[in-house]
Amino acid sequence: MKLKELERPAVQAWSPASHYPVYLATGTSAQQLDASFSTNGTLEIFEVDFRDPSLDLKHKGVLSASSRFYKLIWGSFGDGLSEGSGVIAGGGDDGMLTLYNVTHILSSGKEPVIAQRQKHTGAVRALDFNPFQGNLLASGASDSEIFIWDLNNLNVPMTPGSKSQQPPEDIKALAWNRQVQHILSSAHPSGKAVVWDLRKNEPIIKVSDRSNRMHSSSLAWHPDIATQLVLCSEDDRFPVIQLWDLRFASSPLKVLESHSRGILAVSWSQADAELLLSSAKDNQILCWNLGSNEVVYKLPIQSSWCFDVQWCPRDPPVFSAASFDGWISLYSVMGRSWEVQQMKQADKISSSFSKGQPLPPLHVPEQVAQASLIPPLKKPPKWMRRPAGVSFAFGGKLVTFGLPSTPAHQVPQPCLRLVFISQVITESEFLRRSTELREALGSGNLLNYCQNKIEQTPLQSEKMLWQFLKVTLEEDSRMKFLKLLGYSKDELQKKTSKHITEEASASSSFFDELVPQNMAPWEIPITEDTDGLLSQALLLGELRPAVELCLKEERFADAIILAQAGGADLLKQTQECYWAKKKTRISSLLACVVQKNWEDMVCACSLQNWKEALALLLTYSGPEKFPELCDMLGTRMEQEGGRALTSEARLCYVCSGSVEQLVECWAKCHRASSPLALQDLMEKVMVLNKSLELLQGSDGVSSGPATTYRVTQYANLLAAQGSLATAMSYLPSVCTQPPVQQLRDRLFHAQGSGVLGEQCPPFPFPRVVVGPTPHSKETSSYRLGFRSSHQVPAPSPRPRIFTPQSSLVTPLIPSHPGPYQSSQTQTIRDYRAPELQAAQPLPLASGVRPALFESPLLRGQKAQVPNPMGFPGTWPLPGAPPPMVPPDVIQPASTSLAETTRLFPSLPVRLPGVSPTSLQSLAPPVNFSVTHSPGGPGAACSCALPTTGLLTAHPGPQDSLKNALVPRANLQRKKLPETFMPLAPITAPVMGLTPEPRGVLSSQPSVLGVGHAPPGAPGEFSLQQHQQWPPQKVERKELPPEHQSLKTSFEKLLRRCSLSATDLKTKRKLDKAAQRLESLYDKLCQGTLSPHVLAGLHEVARCVDAGNFEQGLAVHAQVVGCSSFSEVSSFMLVLKAVLTIAHKLHM
Repeated sequence: MKLKELERPAVQAWSPASHYPVYLATGTSAQQLDASFSTNGTLEIFEVDFRDPSLDLKHKGVLSASSRFYKLIWGSFGDGLSEGSGVIAGGGDDGMLTLYNVTHILSSGKEPVIAQRQKHTGAVRALDFNPFQGNLLASGASDSEIFIWDLNNLNVPMTPGSKSQQPPEDIKALAWNRQVQHILSSAHPSGKAVVWDLRKNEPIIKVSDRSNRMHSSSLAWHPDIATQLVLCSEDDRFPVIQLWDLRFASSPLKVLESHSRGILAVSWSQADAELLLSSAKDNQILCWNLGSNEVVYKLPIQSSWCFDVQWCPRDPPVFSAASFDGWISLYSVMGRSWEVQQMKQADKISSSFSKGQPLPPLHVPEQVAQASLIPPLKKPPKWMRRPAGVSFAFGGKLVTFGLPSTPAHQVPQPCLRLVFISQVITESEFLRRSTELREALGSGNLLNYCQNKIEQTPLQSEKMLWQFLKVTLEEDSRMKFLKLLGYSKDELQKKTSKHITEEASASSSFFDELVPQNMAPWEIPITEDTDGLLSQALLLGELRPAVELCLKEERFADAIILAQAGGADLLKQTQECYWAKKKTRISSLLACVVQKNWEDMVCACSLQNWKEALALLLTYSGPEKFPELCDMLGTRMEQEGGRALTSEARLCYVCSGSVEQLVECWAKCHRASSPLALQDLMEKVMVLNKSLELLQGSDGVSSGPATTYRVTQYANLLAAQGSLATAMSYLPSVCTQPPVQQLRDRLFHAQGSGVLGEQCPPFPFPRVVVGPTPHSKETSSYRLGFRSSHQVPAPSPRPRIFTPQSSLVTPLIPSHPGPYQSSQTQTIRDYRAPELQAAQPLPLASGVRPALFESPLLRGQKAQVPNPMGFPGTWPLPGAPPPMVPPDVIQPASTSLAETTRLFPSLPVRLPGVSPTSLQSLAPPVNFSVTHSPGGPGAACSCALPTTGLLTAHPGPQDSLKNALVPRANLQRKKLPETFMPLAPITAPVMGLTPEPRGVLSSQPSVLGVGHAPPGAPGEFSLQQHQQWPPQKVERKELPPEHQSLKTSFEKLLRRCSLSATDLKTKRKLDKAAQRLESLYDKLCQGTLSPHVLAGLHEVARCVDAGNFEQGLAVHAQVVGCSSFSEVSSFMLVLKAVLTIAHKLHM
C-alpha cells in the first residue's frame, strides 16, 4: 500500500539504517525534464514520518547544485561524530562527483559541499559505499572508468586494473560485496558483469550470458551468500532476472521471468534475503521470493516507468520507487487493498464539492475495484518471524524453538526445524518430600514416617502435632493422647501413693476401728433443734425437708446421703445446691464430671486450660459425641484464642478426625501458600485420612470442599513439576467437581502410554450436539438434558431484610477462592410420577416477586445471593440492626417467574423437596451388623446389637407431597392439625405406620452401643438404662411468621439429604443435626438472637433454597466470625455440618 508520495523529477537515496529519523534525499534527475525545461540541479532532504497519516513528506533541507544527477547515494561516513549525519555522494551528468555534508544541509549554516572531483569523462551513473569501510566510495562512468575514492584523501583515487573492456562500455551499476569487503562488481550494457578483487587490483571473473541477449541495467549481491549476485536485462526481447553463483559461472542458477518488457532496476532486501524488488518498462513493480521463484507482491500497474526502486534500510517493509512521470512514491509490502486511501481521497474531494448535503454513493466498476487489490505476502517475511520462541505446556514441559546456528545459505532445503521439549523442575525439595510421602503411603509404614517427622521438626508445636498424628495410627489412642497432654495414670498413681504411704498403717487401723466394739443402744433425738427436726422429718418419710435442713446447716454430707435415698431428682437438686453454696477451685470440674454436661464445659472453660478440657473429653466423652465436642473446642480456640491457640486447635481436629476443619485452620494461618507449605499440609491430611480409613474403611472417608480444593491445588503443583502419575493418585476418585474432573482428564491423557490398560475418565465437559435437531412431542429439550438459561427459582416466603441499590448486587465472596466456586445451572428434569406429569408452573402471589432473581448478565450461571447488608463481603458489627423492609417490598428483579413460565409453558417443574426417592415404597427390614465407631481416631470401637425394624420417614414440620405442591409465594403456611399424618405411598402389601411423636426425628432404629467405657463411666450398659420415658410434649411458643421460612428451608434440606445419603454415619449426623436445630427454633421463638445473626440465617436459607451451598458456607463463616461464640455455638456448628453434607451430596 502507498504510504507517502512526492512530486519531484529526481533520483533518490535513503539515509543509512543507523540514522534516525528516516530521511530521503532527492536530486534533480539528469534523465528527466520538468514542465519548465529547467536544467538547474537541486538537492533536497525530506523526513519520512509514518506516524503522519497524510501522504506528504516533511521538507527538512534544500541546496542548489551545479549539475543534475544520474545517481545519489547516502553513506555513513562521519556518522559517528557528535553532529554527524553521514555524507551524500552525487554523480553528475557532466562527470562531476560531489560530496555533501548532510548536517550542514539540514542546518543551513556552514558550507555543505565537502569536495567536488571531475575525474570521469562521462556521466557518473554508478556509485556505492563500502558497507565495511565507510570511507571507501566506488564510482563508475562512461568509457569503462571505475574509481575507488578514499574520503580521507580525495586527491588520488585508485583504479582497479586497466580498462579491460574493448571496446570501452558504460558502467551501468557498481556494487560492493555484502560479505567480503575487497570484492567489487560492475555491470555493463553488453550483459557482462565483472568481479574485481581489490587486493589483487584485477578482475577475477567475468559473468555473461551465452545467448548474448542480456543488456544489463542493474546488479545486486546476495545479502548472505558471498558468491551469488543477480543481473537484470533492460532488453524488451529478453526481460529476465538471472541469479548467478560464481562457483558455477557457466550458466545462471535461476532465471525469473514475469516482466513483459525490459527491467530497469533491482533491489535486494537486506532484512530478508528471499525478497527481491524489480521495476520494468511494463509499468510493473514486482516483489520476488527467490526461494520459491514466484512473485509474492505486485503493485498495481503504474502510469509510467519506474527507473529506480530501493528498500528502506531502517524499515524493512518500506521501499521507494522513482518514476519518469516525476513522482517518488513510498510503499509497504505489508499492505492490503487501497480502499482505505481511496476512501480518504474520495472524502477529501467530496468535502470540497458538497454543500452541506452528502453526495450520492460512488459505485466503482468491478474491474477497477479488482485491479486495486494487492494480495498480501504468502509467507511472512524474515523480520516478522520469531527468531526464537518459548512456551510452557501442561506437566511442567518447556517447549522451545530457534533459528539454526548455521548460516541460512548453508542449511539444506528443505531443512528440519527442531522443536525442543524439556522438563522443568523448580521445586526439587517439594518433589523429594512428595516422593517420601508417596512411598510411605504405598508401603503402609506411616509410623516410621511420623517418627522421622517428629525428629526432623524443630518447632515444638509441629512436633506435638506429628506426635498426635502418629497416635491416631496406634491402638489405645485416647490414653496416649492423654499422655501427650501431660496426664498419665501411672504418674498420677505415683504422686498419690507418695501422699498416702506415710499414713498407710494409720489408715489400716482407722478402718479396723470402724467395726463396732460395743453394741450400745442409740437414741433418736426429738428435740426442737436441728437434730430433733431432722429426726422427725425422717420418721415421717419427708426426705426433701430433711435435705433442706441439712443444706441450711451446711451439713452437705448428710444432705447428699439423704438425697440418694430420695431419688434421682432430689439428688440432682441437692448436688446443684451444693455446687451453688460450696465454691471451690474444682467445684466446676466436679459438676461437669457428675452432670456430664460437656458442651457447657467446652463453651465456658478458660482457654488457658484447653489441654485440660481436651483431656476431660478424651476421658469421659463417648464415641458419639467426642468428634463434635472436639470440633467445638477447636473452633472456640480459633475464634477467641488468637494466632497461638489457632495453631493448637489443630490438635483438637486431629483427635476428632476432622480433616476439613484441619485444612480450614491451616488456610487461616497460610494466606499465601507456598509449595512447601502445601506439602506440609498434605502430609498431615494424608496421614489423618489413612487413620480414618483404618477405623471406618475407605468408603466412610470423604473429602470436604476445602480439602478437595487443597488436594487439587497440590495435584496441580505436582503436575507442574512433571509428576503426573503421582498427581493423579491424590485426586479424589469420586469427586464430581468440574476442576477435579478436568484435571483428572488432563492428567490421564498427558501420561500417554503410562496409563495403558486403565479406564479413561469421563469427559469433563458437556457435550453439545451441533446441527438442527428435529422437534417432536416425544423428544423435547428437557428430555435430552437441556440446561435452561432461564432459571425457575421458587419465590421465597421470607421477607427481604435489605434493599439492593441496583439489579446487579455484589455477591458475598469468600476470603480465598475454593474449589467449589463454579458456575452451574439448575436442571429441569422430567420425572414422571403418578399425578405429577402435568405439573403446572408455580403461581405467584400478587405483589410478590421471586426472591432469587436472574440478571441478563448472569444467564447460564447459578443465581448469586446478594449481600444482605449491601456491602461486599462484610457484615455489620453486632448491635447495629439491619434495615427492615416489609415482606411485600422486594425490589431486585429481572427475569420474573411469570416471564419464565411464559417461555416454558409446558415444562414440568421439579418442586423443591419432592424427589423420586420420596415416592418409593417403604424399605424392607434392615439388619444392623458390626459397624465402625463414628468417633474420631482413638474412639472406642462399638458394635450394634442385631435388631430389626422399619426405617421411618422424617416427619419434620409436617411437610409432605401435599405441602410441596403449595406455592411457596404464600408468606405463611397453613397450620396443620396436631394429628396430621403424612400420606404414605400406595404399596403392596399396604403397610401401616404409627407416626412418631412430634419433635422426634429418626431415620433408623435405635442402636445400642456396647464397647469399652471410658474411665469414670459405667462399665456396661443395660437395657433398663438405655430405655427412657416416652417423650413428653413440651409446649413452645409458636415460631414468628417472619422466621417460619428458616425452619421450612432447613428441615426440607435435612429431608433431602437423608433421602440421598447412603452411609449410616451420614444419616446419624443428620438425625443429630435435626435435634440440635431445635435449639435454634427455641431461640427464634424467644427472640434472643441479635439482628445480624438473624440476617445471616436468612441469607443462609436463601442460599439453601437456591442450591448454592458454597455461598451458604461463606455466609456462615462471616456470621460466626462476627458473633459471640456462646450465642451461636449451639446451632451454627451443626448448620455448617448440614451445609457441608449437602454440598458433598450435590443436592
